[in-house]
Amino acid sequence: MGLRDEARGIFADALHEVEIGAVMRREVRCEGGWLSVRGLRYRLAEFERVVVVAIGKAALPMVEGAMSALGNVVRVEGVVVGVSLPRVADARLRYLVGSHPVPDERSGAAADAVLDLMTSCDERCLVLVLLSGGASSLVERPLSAAMTMEDAAELHRELVHSGLAIGDMNTLRKHFSAVKGGRLAVAARGVTMCTLIVSDVPPGDASVVGSGSTVADPTTVEDCWRIVREHAESLRLSEKLRRYFEAAELVETPKAGDVAFAKTDAMVLLSSDELCAAARKSAERRGFAVVVDNGCDEWGYREAAAYLLDRAEVLARENERVCVLSAGEVSVPLSGKVGVGGRNQQFVLECARLAAERGLVVTVLSAGSDGIDGNSQVAGGVADETTVKRARELGLSVEDALARFDSYELLAALGDAIVTGPTGNNLRDLRVLLVGRVPKGGTTVDDAIQRHVVTA
Repeated sequence: MGLRDEARGIFADALHEVEIGAVMRREVRCEGGWLSVRGLRYRLAEFERVVVVAIGKAALPMVEGAMSALGNVVRVEGVVVGVSLPRVADARLRYLVGSHPVPDERSGAAADAVLDLMTSCDERCLVLVLLSGGASSLVERPLSAAMTMEDAAELHRELVHSGLAIGDMNTLRKHFSAVKGGRLAVAARGVTMCTLIVSDVPPGDASVVGSGSTVADPTTVEDCWRIVREHAESLRLSEKLRRYFEAAELVETPKAGDVAFAKTDAMVLLSSDELCAAARKSAERRGFAVVVDNGCDEWGYREAAAYLLDRAEVLARENERVCVLSAGEVSVPLSGKVGVGGRNQQFVLECARLAAERGLVVTVLSAGSDGIDGNSQVAGGVADETTVKRARELGLSVEDALARFDSYELLAALGDAIVTGPTGNNLRDLRVLLVGRVPKGGTTVDDAIQRHVVTA
């Protein structure tokens, strides 16, 4: 099996391992009158009903797994908000489609439905909340009656194009919204609640996915004032929105210690860590020495490509077969008219260009776990040291494709686009670099790290 096929196999194995339905069935079980959720146990006889709220791009597979576990042993009702409707609906659930990536009236209607359900809960309800990426836009309603859904749409658009860190974006979203920053938990008035999260952001913070709808918010109105002040040039808010965030009476989000969180638990079910772990298991089974390096997360694609190629080249001097895995996302600054592609395809073509330039024998795969890369209909691509030469033989240029942000056409022509279709999951991107042995000497591991720390 060639290295391109090995890389494809590692990615496919990783996607299979983190398939949401299977994970939900494994982690959410109903046995002997108890509901078990990844180590937490709830005695169902203590509750008159179980309320299920699922929001996000992965809402459908998450809720299917949960409903399969719950079966018919207890009264269940709920609301599911995703990007599409299910092929087969559960009569106990209400299904809605919100808008993504910018909220609209559908998102507002979905927020109203979720809030109505939450406010109907009492101490005899067990609430199971299933959150995944995209929830911030799919369900939205301004906290202030003076703000409209048009204002919400403007805020989301401006935040996406502002260049702000995800933490700063979520700080503003939480203080704008009636359903974010712990306010869904407040609406449910202190009931027993368990939130399961499929995370599309860097691991470690449950308050980021869906802008922390059911968890205490550590950010403050003072943070909002600072963000709006420090990013006045890049954050081009309307005068109405700017006055809202600068107002002294800006309403604070609920904090730790609030009674709303007295009986709540939240845990990350899946993240890019699990995606990497699954890929590592597959690569080791295939005989590769594996190193996981997420140090270039959110770097520019050029810097990330050079850095990871250096790491792989160094490690290959001591091992016959090396696999470097890296999860997260790289950035691709766009300018002018762009073609068809995405950050993953741009990354692999840059690696192909560098490999040809250096004479490095390497195979690189980069793909999105959601199955969609940028404005293309593929998940990503795979390339190696022959990509530049094979492209030229077809009259195509890797350099030209990179300059035009038009990576898809070239990769598709070579048969090197990664096609999965929408996976119903979103654990960010996975990069796989496979290298054989290279001569000793030259770049060291420390050199590879230090060369790129300053530039990224």
